[in-house]
Amino acid sequence: MTAATHSTLFPQVPETPDAVLDGLDPEQREVALALHGPVCVLAGAGTGKTRAITHRIAYGVRAGILQPATVLAVTFTNRAAGEMRGRLRQLGATGVQARTFHSAALRQLQYFWPKAVGGELPRLLERKVQLVAEAAARCELRLDRNELRDVTGEIEWAKVTQTVPADYPAAVAKTQRDAPRDPAVLTQIYSTYEQLKRDRSVIDFEDVLLLTVGILQDRQDIADHVRGQYQHFVVDEYQDVSPLQQRLLDLWVGDRDNLCVVGDASQTIYSFTGATPDHLLNFRTRHPGATVVKLVRDYRSTPQVVHLANGLLSQARGRAADHRLELVSQRDKGPEPVYAEYPDEPHEAESTARRVRDLIAAGVPAGEIAVLYRVNSQSEVYEQALADAGVPYQLRGAERFFERAEVREAGTALRGAARAGRNDSLLDGAEGLPSQVRAVLSTKGWTTRPPAGSGAVRDRWESLAALVRLAEDFEAARPGATLTDLVRELDERAAAQHAPTVQGVTLASLHSAKGLEWDAVFLVGLTEGMMPIAYARTDEQIEEERRLLYVGVTRARLHLSLSWSLARSPGGRASRRPTRFLNGLRPGSTASGARGGAGGGGGIDRGTGRATAAAGRTEAVERRPRQPVWCRVCGRTLTDAGEMKLMRCEECPSDMDEALYGRLLDWRADQAARLSQPDYCVFTEKTLMAIAEAVPSTEGELVVIAGVGNRKLTRFGADVLAICAGEAVGEEPEEGAGES
Repeated sequence: MTAATHSTLFPQVPETPDAVLDGLDPEQREVALALHGPVCVLAGAGTGKTRAITHRIAYGVRAGILQPATVLAVTFTNRAAGEMRGRLRQLGATGVQARTFHSAALRQLQYFWPKAVGGELPRLLERKVQLVAEAAARCELRLDRNELRDVTGEIEWAKVTQTVPADYPAAVAKTQRDAPRDPAVLTQIYSTYEQLKRDRSVIDFEDVLLLTVGILQDRQDIADHVRGQYQHFVVDEYQDVSPLQQRLLDLWVGDRDNLCVVGDASQTIYSFTGATPDHLLNFRTRHPGATVVKLVRDYRSTPQVVHLANGLLSQARGRAADHRLELVSQRDKGPEPVYAEYPDEPHEAESTARRVRDLIAAGVPAGEIAVLYRVNSQSEVYEQALADAGVPYQLRGAERFFERAEVREAGTALRGAARAGRNDSLLDGAEGLPSQVRAVLSTKGWTTRPPAGSGAVRDRWESLAALVRLAEDFEAARPGATLTDLVRELDERAAAQHAPTVQGVTLASLHSAKGLEWDAVFLVGLTEGMMPIAYARTDEQIEEERRLLYVGVTRARLHLSLSWSLARSPGGRASRRPTRFLNGLRPGSTASGARGGAGGGGGIDRGTGRATAAAGRTEAVERRPRQPVWCRVCGRTLTDAGEMKLMRCEECPSDMDEALYGRLLDWRADQAARLSQPDYCVFTEKTLMAIAEAVPSTEGELVVIAGVGNRKLTRFGADVLAICAGEAVGEEPEEGAGES
């Protein structure tokens, strides 16, 4: 029996209750039939846990054992809750409530607040960052964007662990938590934040749970009302439950035992938010008569991927490791995982981009490929590499573009300028749509040259620069378009941002990849200090990092690549080491304190740019190791990818030939139009700037410019050199010359 990974969009509703059970494997069927008493389902990655619990609910409803309105299924994300509702509907079990903890609690809070407290429920604060920033300012602290995120996360952790401000320092010491600021300072910010909420009569998402718990504890009549409505509970991803969520669940269930929980202690990766697998691991202690079912048949990944996943956990330590599940793949054999070592990060990113492009050319859809990394800051070099390779991509977990503060401000300014028209002095002398947009956005921080370095200032500039480029592309597509037309286009794009329209490779952190899967997964940057992360110091923190890598491995259905680089930048000291978690699994390494034998197929490449599998197949063309890159103005060693393209520091003076740069931009636009591809598929703007600064006269001088390379030299080199020499070019590119 198999559990299909991909189902049809509109499957036929089963005709009978017994038909609901068709297609379930023996263990899944056991889950579906266990409709009475406490049930604990230990479900490994890819074993069809959602299938099992939705068929369990549907069978109970269709057989008349469960009344739909009395069932509450809770999970942790709106996406997961929506998927559960969709599956139940397809199985003919309408009327069942499938919600997140917060959604279910908010619904109850809104209903019972007038009776329990009186008046209207305080307004819900959807984004607490701004209020945290104000609280910090009142404490005479100014936090940048990253610090704000960290402090906000720390306040959320304190609240879900039911830690009040006064107890926060002691809680940090007890848990050996790595606080982003001095605990005394954080206590002050936390306390001020809570006071600001009270002053303004607002509540946050954690308050929704806290207040619901308070009402159910204090008002027996309300608790009885809720328990009378909901009599059967299902909790998905139970290993991620926080102490506060468990307290709420206990109050919902009361002294009854109609509770089914599903989880996998080996996928506990959110302890920093307050999640703990203890509730899952202690379930049989709290419910001695519980039915326990283990799902270990993996329908997602090939035997090769599953073998590596099992090998990772075989070396684990701790309580969660003692309860690990040994997965058994139900799929046909596939390719061995590929291991690759590179001299530096740009080399690793470029090779990954080439291999992604090769997979797409071989028929793997771009949307079925993911590049996963430990922290979001690693994405930049992969964004650039994929852009250079002409591969479309999408960022998961990043702030939506149209929700960024600078983008909203820019939209307001553009809308005002569009209404004012020529009466706006800003537009004096600005001819054409792009010029008008540049003029308006120059008041918001956009300049013709990007600011030096990175951080919030650079992020703001990049957002505004994206709007400028959009205006340029919009005018090229619609000659004569006005500022009003562009504003309308921006509004339409903002309204549609919730529905992805571009099929692109996913770039995501390992945490945000939880619950997702792809045909091909590239796990990159797997070095000590990044995996495990440098601030993971205790044994428990180290083991959570191992579980995070396990989650990454089990996202892959067929193709899996694991890579690392020995240095951060070209020419840097090769002092990095591959993650300890692959010891004994990757070829040429030995296990350190392994709990059991686990070998990993596959080969390894050391710095040649090739990635090899067990049979010795080469996956990429051999390339020369990178040499150090120095600024041609001041001589400093360059490490930033953008600076390396320009061959100079951002702050060093540019000797770019502006006229040549303009001709190159025009030529690029013409080439892209002929090839029906985005401009960056020909050359990125940084590469064109570097060419306009170097003004190469030979192929040798052109090929050494970052972003050119032999492939683009062959396809576009003659044209570029002719333009640099002031000659006219007009021949059409050969068929298929682009790099989509």
